[in-house]
Amino acid sequence: MAATGTVLVVDDDPAICVVVGEALRRQGHKVKTAASIRERTALMDSFTPDVLITDVMLPDGDGLEGVADIIAARPDLSVIILSAQNTLNTAIRATEKGAFEYLPKPFDLNELTRAVSDALGTRQDEGEEQGDVGLPHDGLPLVGRSPAMQEVYRTIARVLSNDLSILVLGESGTGKELVAEAIHSLGQRRTKPFIAINMAAIPRELIEAELFGYEKGAFTGAHARTAGKFEQAQGGTLFLDEIGDMPMEAQTRLLRVLQSGEVTTVGGSKPVRVNVRIIAATNKHLPQLIDDNRFRQDLYYRLNVVPIALPPLRERREDVIMLARHFLEKAAQEGLPRKTLADDATQLLMAWHWPGNVRELQNMMQRLAVLSRENVITAEILRNMLPLDAVPADYAAPGDHLAHAIRDWAKRQLGVGLGQPNRSLHDDMLAMVEPILLQEVLASVDGNQIRAAGLLGINRNTLRKKLTDYGLDPLQLRVAD
Repeated sequence: MAATGTVLVVDDDPAICVVVGEALRRQGHKVKTAASIRERTALMDSFTPDVLITDVMLPDGDGLEGVADIIAARPDLSVIILSAQNTLNTAIRATEKGAFEYLPKPFDLNELTRAVSDALGTRQDEGEEQGDVGLPHDGLPLVGRSPAMQEVYRTIARVLSNDLSILVLGESGTGKELVAEAIHSLGQRRTKPFIAINMAAIPRELIEAELFGYEKGAFTGAHARTAGKFEQAQGGTLFLDEIGDMPMEAQTRLLRVLQSGEVTTVGGSKPVRVNVRIIAATNKHLPQLIDDNRFRQDLYYRLNVVPIALPPLRERREDVIMLARHFLEKAAQEGLPRKTLADDATQLLMAWHWPGNVRELQNMMQRLAVLSRENVITAEILRNMLPLDAVPADYAAPGDHLAHAIRDWAKRQLGVGLGQPNRSLHDDMLAMVEPILLQEVLASVDGNQIRAAGLLGINRNTLRKKLTDYGLDPLQLRVAD
């Protein structure tokens, strides 16, 4: 039987407190709730929870502030952070503060209850150092708040405090090197070198010399001893890109280095001790290469300690516009003309399938910043930049389809409704469209009525009245039990 305990849930949304609280009580936990940092502090003076679940954005401040002090005072307490900010920064801050788990909103209720069960079964090591270790957060290279990227952020946050080998998987252009750079620049080795080498870009006969270095006279043109990438990365991180293209003989030497921690240069006999973190990346399916006898299985297991799978851009379309604007802003900061995106352009960007992934999007935004004479990028300008077969001739943005649908509906209603002066077409249209809009907006913010009202541009009382009028239950418009 799973362990039970006491849980304090802190969130300014009453619906979240009710749903989470009831789910935990059904599992046998004792639960109390709070809506602010002040209430959290007051409750913890009289209530000793085993698990603290707290939102980040609370009415009276940042819910992460003070978490490190709470954990320092109560080392047995496990903290689970909830956040709608959904950035790598938030995931890292949560980990730095000593959080047991970080869950982005909207979260899966079953995942949260499992996290509570896991937390109750795990006690933090006595004397484990907690608190903010002062890692930098500005200028983080990864952009995106999609659910697919949340898992990437959570994994990155968990590997910053250790030196485990990492294998980054993903299609070309998804940002594998950016992940490696983020882990290095935010981790314990950030003051030491970050050295990258692309296996696919180096002639096969030179890979060992590039990786391990060579002695004077080792081969034609070796006029002096030259340190390899392992020695250059001493104390830091070595990023082995496109590891699937590494020749088998070089794989054998690499495996020996990883096992022994020593490098012997080409033409040399004296081993050199090296201390580097290994991050490898590939766009190939390594298990298939193993079956084809093109990749060593033992090397695969040595590299694949912590896998990080980067999603292709077509599977995180909600990040496309954020990324596009990020690249346009970056171009402006580099001295190129500042450009913005028109609404029809954003719809077209979302519709394109991006075979080149984030790199393709970045290159397009840079071209637009350089070549476009207009300050506002429209769909027509984008069509001229995309391949000829990229956009169907009959393409229409989703907004265009909605406008056509409303126009057709209005014409039909006018055709059958003439002579009925008391009929309100406006009310009929609202009754058909508004409930759908309310449901989708509430679902997108996990049922938080304050945030939903802000997105809709109405006050919370108006939103409540509309929900009542349409018979909508906000508790059914959030995470499923």
